[in-house]
Amino acid sequence: ADANGKAFTILSLNDIGFTDDIVEDGTTFEENALIKARTVAKLGYIGIADDSGLCVDALNGEPGVYSARYAGGHDDADNNRKLLEKMKNVPTEKRSAHFVSVIACVFPDGRELTARGECPGTILYDYRGNGGFGYDPLFLYEPMDKTFAEMNAEEKNSISHRANAMHKFAEIFAAAIKT
Repeated sequence: ADANGKAFTILSLNDIGFTDDIVEDGTTFEENALIKARTVAKLGYIGIADDSGLCVDALNGEPGVYSARYAGGHDDADNNRKLLEKMKNVPTEKRSAHFVSVIACVFPDGRELTARGECPGTILYDYRGNGGFGYDPLFLYEPMDKTFAEMNAEEKNSISHRANAMHKFAEIFAAAIKT
């Protein structure tokens, strides 16, 4: 990869021989993304990590940082069933939600950056679409009248929380490596 005329090699945790589990015990997306990025930075690399999830207003922000394990495991179908069950009596006008993605970067010298992206939507009463993963079939993006599961990759990548976070991250990372 190239940024501001500087060449970077992107390595995965496997590439650097890291096989330990990283405990994500933060209470915010920012904290969890930073925990992961700090772990890599302590090994002498620029650590870049993300954390993301779904926040439902009627559920006081649930599932939030617990999105992947909302129903206890890491099973999308179970998580969706739990969400539908908790939302079954919530009227349409109170089903607002948003996806959040936070990208964190930690440099070996201790500098830390975070970029947050969000995408607003509505939780449906039933599944729509066959694509995507996680809560995508229940999350309606109203300006397109499509769930994330009904969008193609280009559509989703143009409006998603991850896309928004990546655009912001690219800007702040470019500024950070100038110094």
